Amino acid sequence: MIEFLESINHWHWLAFGLALLACELLGAAGYLLWLGISALLVALVLALVPMSWQLQWASFGVFCLVTTWLWWRRQFSNDQQSDASRTLNQKEKQLIGETLLLDEDFPAGKGRLKVGDTTWTARSDTPIAKGTLVEITQVNGIILTIQEKN
Repeated sequence: MIEFLESINHWHWLAFGLALLACELLGAAGYLLWLGISALLVALVLALVPMSWQLQWASFGVFCLVTTWLWWRRQFSNDQQSDASRTLNQKEKQLIGETLLLDEDFPAGKGRLKVGDTTWTARSDTPIAKGTLVEITQVNGIILTIQEKN
């Protein structure tokens, strides 16, 4: 087994990397992409600098960790940016800007407000009379902030 490991050269790593990338094309959802790229990087480094088989596998592991971590960081920041603007299945974000007609007087401070088929805790700085149009300006957890619509 040691003889086989010592005989591995850059062509083997190139073939291994291309095989991983080909398997990725079959639908591995990105799991094999970074492993394939890492194997290709090992092939490139091995073509330029001779390395022992232990160093080859260690560099493959390091390249796998680094490429996967870099992609994760990039994807994580993209997901956070897109989540901030996404409103699908996020009721609290869909409520901001909605206009309602009050069914009853709303006191200054906290009170209850019916929005659609749900009753929410709401907050207002001023008392608002029944029959007034109000707008939801902010959602803080499960508390809506409302104000008179101008």
